[in-house]
This record gives sequence, structure tokens and C-alpha cells, in this order.
Amino acid sequence: MTQRSHFPFDSAATTSGWYKRGGRGVRGYSGAIAKKRQLLLRERTEDCRLLNMETLKSARKDDSGEAGRDLSEQIKAATKENHIRAENTELMLSYQKGQITLPQYKVLLCSLYEIYKTLEEELDRNSSHPAVAPIYFPQELSRLESLERDLEYFFGQDWKKRVIVPAATHRYEQRLRKIGKDNPELLVAHAYTRYLGDLSGGQVLGKITQKSLGLSSKEGLSFFSFPGVSSPNRFKQLYRSRMNSVELTEEEKAVVLEEAVAAFELNIQVFDDLQKMLSITTETDISKRSLAATRVPVSPILQFTVGLCVALATIGAGMYAL
Repeated sequence: MTQRSHFPFDSAATTSGWYKRGGRGVRGYSGAIAKKRQLLLRERTEDCRLLNMETLKSARKDDSGEAGRDLSEQIKAATKENHIRAENTELMLSYQKGQITLPQYKVLLCSLYEIYKTLEEELDRNSSHPAVAPIYFPQELSRLESLERDLEYFFGQDWKKRVIVPAATHRYEQRLRKIGKDNPELLVAHAYTRYLGDLSGGQVLGKITQKSLGLSSKEGLSFFSFPGVSSPNRFKQLYRSRMNSVELTEEEKAVVLEEAVAAFELNIQVFDDLQKMLSITTETDISKRSLAATRVPVSPILQFTVGLCVALATIGAGMYAL
């Protein structure tokens, strides 16, 4: 059976499905009908092209400061300042400078694993909810298995025993559990913030990480790869379209916007806590090295004196025993 395209008005699907009747193609009809149908096909193809152009324009409206009525546009406008703050955390600045270190990447993977584990469990549990179903793409977007592979690569087979996360990560998890139970429609804000952010920057960040860590292969970088998405840009258009189709009252939409802002804030807190955790670890290592370096050195004369005393005491003890 032919797999149905995820993308509406897909040109390949259009050609194969719209212009057949009774198993016969265009050639089975008279020349006039065939010509008319070919003209209609061209018109439909042009409609598809215009639709894609309008979708792109719609997605960019808020770049000029004008937020439209679509939920995706409103979320982007509402979280603009938070997005800038997230990009300017110390951890993300290290990425932008191409200076990400292995300890930074490893603790980041640990927190991402816990966050995505919770998010995807809640999405799975609420997959039939009217607000969640339209944006539920487990085959295309799921990150859990990718993160597990990366963690095993860096920590070994017992990686689950070595996952350590800061308090901010646990707060993020608790928030996802709470809304998954009480307000599943708010999962839309978190899914949009995480998935589309990672999908947008995945390829670039993957290359930066590989270069910064000196990795010779793609092992340890599975998180940045989305094998189920052939065209990130087209998929993001589809995702926004599905999200905009979710039926919400104005009050519910306002709450979703607030949750999107909260999602960014939770991510910022995670980034800051991770950097603090790394700083404490680094300071502890430096203190240990400094302590070892400042131990009182033993001079050769002192060593000789101690040795002589020990020797004399040994001889004396031996003579006393005789």
C-alpha cells in the first residue's frame, strides 16, 4: 500500500492520486479532456506553490514585530526576549563560540535525557487528546533513543547509574508531569519549544560539537540527527500548521502562551544550573591540585637527619637486645 504523504498538497501525491479514474490515467480519455485535466493539474500545482509561499510569509510575520493570530506566530512573539536570554547563557555562548567541552556536553546530555524522557512519556500518554494529537509525531521527532545511544557512547553500558542532573532539571520534569496530568493542552508549548528548537539548530550544533570535541565520527551525536525528517523546513511548516489547527479559546490560548514563556525559563534555569554544577566540580579539582602542590617539601638534609636517627635507634635497640 502506498504510504500517505505527511505534507498536504505534495506534488508527487497530487500527480499519482488526483487524476486517475477507474484505474486509467489521462491517456485513457479524449484529447480535449486530457488537455483540460493537464491544465487543471498545472493550476493545482501553482496553488501548491502559492500555498507554500504564504506559509513561509506567515511564519515570518512576527519578524517585523507584528504577531498574527496563529498560535505558532504568537508563541514566537511572546518568547522572543526569553529566546535571546537562553542564547546568552554561558553554556549556549560556549556553543556559539565553538568552545563546548566534553564535561559540558555530557552533563547537557544527562539533563536532556531526563527532560525528553518525561516529555515523551506524557505525550504518549496523552496522544489522543484533541490538543496533543495534531502535533504528535513520535517517529519523526522522538529523541529518547538517540539520547540513550549518546549516553552509552560516553558513559558506557552502565550509563543510567551515572546520570546526574541539577535541581532545575527535576523542576522541569515535575512541571511536565503536572501539566500532563492536569492540563495536557499545555504540552503543546513544551513540545513546540523543544522539538522545533532542536530541529532548527540540530545540524549546525551537531557540527560544532563534533569539531569542538574532536570526534572522528557521528558516534555520540545521535541527538542532533532526525532521520525521520527528510526536509526540516517543510516539516516545520507542517508542524506549525498542525499546531495552529488546535482548537483553543482565547483564554486557553493565553495560558498556552504563558506556558511557552515558562518553558523557556525552565530551559534557562537548566542551562545555568548545569554551568554552576560544572564550576563547582572544576573548583573542587583545582583545590585538590593546589593542596597537593602546597604540601611542605622535605629537604635532603632533613631526610638524612631522620634516616640517621632511625638507624641509630635501630642499632641501639639491637645492642640492648644482646
